[in-house]
Formats: sequence, structure tokens, C-alpha cells
Amino acid sequence: MASQSPTTTDEVEPSILHRAIGASAIGNAVEWFDYGVYAYMTTHIASSLFPEGDNAVFFTLVGFAISFLIRPIGGLFWGPLGDKIGRKRVLAMTIILMAGSTLCVGLIPSYETIGWAAPVILYLLRMLQGFSAGGEYGGAATFMAEYAPDKKRGFYGSFLEVGTLTGFTMGNGIALILVHTLNDNQLGDWGWRIPFFVAAPLGLIGMYLRSRMEDTPVFKELEEKQETEEQVKGVFKDLLTKYTRPILTLFGLVIALNVVNYTLLSYTPTYLQGTIGMTEDDALLVPFFGQIAMLLTLPFFGRLSDKIGRRPMWLFSCLALIIAIIPMYKLMATNLTGAIIAFAVIGLLYCPQLATISATFPAMFPTIVRFAGVAIGYNVATSVFGGSAPSINEWLIDETGDNMWPAYYMVGACVIGIIAAWFLIETKGESLRGTEVPGTPEAKEEQRQLAAENG
Repeated sequence: MASQSPTTTDEVEPSILHRAIGASAIGNAVEWFDYGVYAYMTTHIASSLFPEGDNAVFFTLVGFAISFLIRPIGGLFWGPLGDKIGRKRVLAMTIILMAGSTLCVGLIPSYETIGWAAPVILYLLRMLQGFSAGGEYGGAATFMAEYAPDKKRGFYGSFLEVGTLTGFTMGNGIALILVHTLNDNQLGDWGWRIPFFVAAPLGLIGMYLRSRMEDTPVFKELEEKQETEEQVKGVFKDLLTKYTRPILTLFGLVIALNVVNYTLLSYTPTYLQGTIGMTEDDALLVPFFGQIAMLLTLPFFGRLSDKIGRRPMWLFSCLALIIAIIPMYKLMATNLTGAIIAFAVIGLLYCPQLATISATFPAMFPTIVRFAGVAIGYNVATSVFGGSAPSINEWLIDETGDNMWPAYYMVGACVIGIIAAWFLIETKGESLRGTEVPGTPEAKEEQRQLAAENG
């Protein structure tokens, strides 16, 4: 490992860049492994930690949503801290908190053993998980974006989402194995706990990788100019006024991104099993094949965004989803083959958004408020519209009897996404250095001045 960070992202040695990608992606994998396992084991968690009744699954999904309601608080705490003390220190702390809280979920005694204390402990641990996740994603995306070369930020940034889907698919795969090898009583008693124990070694590996990395070249450059600690406090106070456009744009993009994400990836097994009437095996197979297809295409979409830009990718994805979602949900209700095809089509149309998050969101803010801007904007929108999507969809279906509500909900979110993408400043190939918003005339002038100073 180099003893000093380079002055620009393009000078990063390939070995350091690859370690930075791995260190960023594994935290995302741990976070989404937890969400995946929780989503795929929902019915068994409900039977173990909640009293018997028709609402057990709903209240288990509430536990899923609670972690997202806490994420903005985590973003408010971790975001400014990451802009003050550095990205890597915060990321080392968040991954341990996430992995530890996930592990502890698997250790909760059953409702039969400790009564209402079981769901209370579950909710408290989900809150801790959400608090840590509030700094994890914004920090990992910022860390990845600031290490990646400007002209390849989309390609390298897509591997953060490869980590996301890898964690989700691992959770899915373990759930499939357990469902095939254990009966319902065994799953309800102790089998559902096994996947949560896997988070501990994943978290230790992630902490080791992150502790071995230096902070990003962009942050270190600003730190050397002593523009991190003193200025962040003043700029953070103005985040919602001076940076109104990027905050609102980010908010709209995240609504589209995460309503589709959590409805499709997290809620689909519960939806197929409880609403469509599929067996648990089939309900888990549908997202498993679809997620593998998505995972394989993410680097392609990331590289494509480096050529044509982030804004066209988002506009295409949102528009295509608006057109395709309702027909695909009707196909999903026909049989297993139809469900696999429908999930894969929606997932692949969603990938142009997913693949470009790390290249798009951090580039919407200058370095001195980048971690805070992404963490707060991302987590507020996610907590309100994303993490609540499974429980909202479940409630709407129960209240109306219309099984198409997940499709309607996603279409509405994508309409908001198109509006937000229209106002997105294109940052393809733009440097993330400096104190101005990348892609703006002020930022380009600042880059010319920096280039002149460096000869």
C-alpha cells in the first residue's frame, strides 16, 4: 500500500483502487445480506418472535420499516462526521455496528420464552441497524466515487451495487437451502436464525479491509488545505438552502430508486407467497434468478453511463419501468415461469438506475459536504418511501383487495424519478475535487484554476 495518497483520483494505483472497491462493496453486501435475510425469512421470524395471528407478518414487516425510519438520524450523525474526520473511519465503525446488530437478531429468544420482549428487542436491534446503515451507504458511495478515475466512475461505482446484489443473493441462497433441508417447525424454531449468524464473519472481513485503506485522495487533498473541519459546520447549516437543487433532485431520484428496490427485491417473496399463493420454494426462486441476471449486467450499465452520461440512464430506466411494470405484474401472477420472466424484466430495466448510484449521487455535492449531503438526502427519502414499501404494499392489498398495488406504487415513484432526473446536472467525466458542485460552471472554473496551479 502506498504511504501517501495521490493528489488526483486518476493517479491511484490499480491495486489500491481495487482494494478500495472491495472495502466499499463488502459493507454494502453486509447491509443488504441483512435486509435480504430479513425479507426472505419474514414468515418464520413472525412465527417465532410474534404472537400467533393474522397480523404477525405485517408487524414483522414493520420491523423492516423501522430500521429505515431511523436511517435519517444515522445520516445526520455519520454524514457530518465523515466530512470532518474522514470517510474510512466512519465506514469502519458502521460496518461493525451493522454486522453486530444483525448477529444479535439471530440470538433473540422466542415469543414463547420471553413474551413481548422478543418483538421489542427485535425493533431495538432494527433501529441500531438502521442507525449504522444511515452512514454506511452514503459513506461507501462517497468513498468509491472519490477513489474512482473521473472517466470510469460509472464502471467502478457499479461494483458497489454488485456488492448490494451479492449480499441479497447470498441471503436468498441460504434461505433456499434452509427451506429445502428443514421443515416448517425447524425453520420457525431455530432455522431462520442461521443466516443472521453469517453477518459476523462478513463484518470482521469488511472492517479489516477498511482499516487497511487510506482515506480518499479527494478528501486528503481538502484536509491538507484545512478546509474540512472549520468549513463543514458552516456549510452543513446551509445544506438545505445553498444546495437546495441537489438535495431535492437526490430526494426524487431516491424515491424512484428505493420504492422499486424494496418493493421488487424485498417484498416479492412475501407477495408471491401470501398474495399470489406460491409455495415458499417457488417464491424464493423467482428473485434468485432475477438478481443473478441483474448482478451480471451492472458493470455493463456502469460502463455505458461513462459514455452517454448518468441523466440519460435514469430517464430511460424510469420511463421504461412506467411502461413495463403493470404488464409484468400481471404476467407475474400467472405461474412460476411468468413470475421469473416478469421479475427479470423489471430488474433489468431498473439496473440503469442501480448501476449508476455511486457515480451519480456523490457527484451532486462538493467535497466538504458530500458525505453529509448524500447520507442525509438519501436516508430521508429511503426511510419515508423505500423501507416502508413492503408494509405499505401489504396494507394496501389487505385494504383494497387489489393485488396490483405494488405495481401502482412503483409506477408513481418512477414518475417522480423522471421529474427529478430532468433536473439532474450531468457529471459524466467531471472531477469531484474542489469546493463547488461538480458539473456547474463554477466547478469547471475552479478546475481550470487548480490545473493552472498544478502546472
